[in-house]
Amino acid sequence: MQSPFTNIPPVVKNLLIINLICFIPYIILNDNVYANQVVVHFGAFYFNSPYFKPWQIITYMFIHGGWEHILFNMFALFSFGPILEYAIGSKKFFNLYFICGIGAIAFQMLVQAYEVHSIIGSFTLANPSTDSNYYLQFGEGAQKMYDIYNGPVVGASGAIFGVLVGFGMLYPNLELMILFIPVPVKAKYIIPVYIIIEIVLGIGQFGGDNVAHFAHLGGALLGFILIKAWGLQKPNNSY
Repeated sequence: MQSPFTNIPPVVKNLLIINLICFIPYIILNDNVYANQVVVHFGAFYFNSPYFKPWQIITYMFIHGGWEHILFNMFALFSFGPILEYAIGSKKFFNLYFICGIGAIAFQMLVQAYEVHSIIGSFTLANPSTDSNYYLQFGEGAQKMYDIYNGPVVGASGAIFGVLVGFGMLYPNLELMILFIPVPVKAKYIIPVYIIIEIVLGIGQFGGDNVAHFAHLGGALLGFILIKAWGLQKPNNSY
């Protein structure tokens, strides 16, 4: 019996493998140890955070916060990545994936910088701290400041959104089966709706929502720009 991984192109296959390997610490360590030893060093923090390290703009893409998180991202990569990689070639797919991932965290930090500026009138603190009591000086903005400076962004979602947008631009009429929707929906309809939902959730900042929606939007935006900049067109046999 042929393996289902046989026809997966090289970049997608290696990304799947690396992500799964990087998830092993989550499996073998308890949540607190994982957060302290892995997420703190390899998740992405605001550029003025005491936790920030330059390599985090790459490593955060391979760190996931739980089973649901990694399964959703890897399922999306496995479902849409091979078709897109075959269409645009492995080199361009590699560039798209990582540029979108880096662009995603850059966009997230840009939004965070705006939020910090709206609270303190500056983009940075002279002496940022990891102590929650330090942020009480900012009054109503204390919790927001603490979350920005001490909350990591992890996961491949920003890069995945770039892949989704690229897929939707090249295969707009491909019909997709979506959970809880009993009929197939064309990519050109479902992906824009998904983007709109991310915009609403990002701007709304609803309580209990710890998803980095603006990172998703940054990845999607970079995906759109790259497909346009490269002059890629949907294949003639697209349906």
